[in-house]
Amino acid sequence: MFGSLGFDVLFKGTNMARLLGGLGIALKISLISVAISIAAGIVIGILISLKNPVMDGVFKVYLEIVRIMPQMVLLFIVYFGAAKAMGLNLSPELSSIIVFSFWGIAEMSDLVRGAVTSIPAIQYESSAALGFNRWQTYAYVIIPQTARRIIPMSINLITRMIKTTSLVMMIGIVEVLKVGQQIIEANRKSSPNAAFGIFATVFVLYFLACYPISCLSKYLEKKWEN
Repeated sequence: MFGSLGFDVLFKGTNMARLLGGLGIALKISLISVAISIAAGIVIGILISLKNPVMDGVFKVYLEIVRIMPQMVLLFIVYFGAAKAMGLNLSPELSSIIVFSFWGIAEMSDLVRGAVTSIPAIQYESSAALGFNRWQTYAYVIIPQTARRIIPMSINLITRMIKTTSLVMMIGIVEVLKVGQQIIEANRKSSPNAAFGIFATVFVLYFLACYPISCLSKYLEKKWEN
């Protein structure tokens, strides 16, 4: 029964280790991209909340591009298009980080902008009454409250980014899904049902990577609602 479902392939050679290595690459790309997205997104989101017309207009165009353009198309544009056109020798991994950061910064900036603008005006007025200037108000009052509101949502962004990294196989990165396909092809004759066992394992690996992060996000949302 176990072998007929294709799970036996996992224990041939280093197949399981290769799948875990592929998951590690997906997690690495995701975590680097999320770190860049959070850092840059907070800064850009706060700047946008200052309601500068020029910056607001630029951001709206940027956000629309990210929302309309599929990530796969952005990957192709960066790796096969822009990099080659400008004579840049970008690795597939670096191209992926650029694209996911481009997407993540837009998401984070919008979250930060929404969180900042949702803070009641009385907070700004109280800060002014205490003698705080604009930068002190943001540093000591607005940013701490904003961080508390966006942390659960930014954690949720990690899970979405981990799942979306499956697209990077399209530009040659050997992440977990690509490794799974390679194992299936190598064992097509000896294990005709390998696809079921491999993809079921990939599903479990993604679940184990994302579920704890999702639980942490829900826990923080409930904790900070009170």
